[in-house]
Amino acid sequence: MNIWIAIGATAVGCYAVKLIGLLVPVGVLERPLVKRLAALLPVALLAALTAQQTFADGRVLVVDAKGAGLAAAAVALLLRAPFLLVVGAAVVVTAGVRALTG
Repeated sequence: MNIWIAIGATAVGCYAVKLIGLLVPVGVLERPLVKRLAALLPVALLAALTAQQTFADGRVLVVDAKGAGLAAAAVALLLRAPFLLVVGAAVVVTAGVRALTG
């Protein structure tokens, strides 16, 4: 029964967040600081999720082939490679490191 309470609370919470977002006055949304934060927030969240998925295993810090693949992708991005080449470089380096290290 506790799982249904958690599901219900989550649903109500999500609806409340959406409702609060609709109730924000337009003047607040037009401020330069709010516009800048709204533009930068998705990038920061994506970077945090990428780091967590790459370097964490539960509550343990892990440095393995995924880190090498991420580094290869970062280098490809710095060289302004197309997106598919960035992904391909990450895949190839990750697979290569896994093949070499077992």
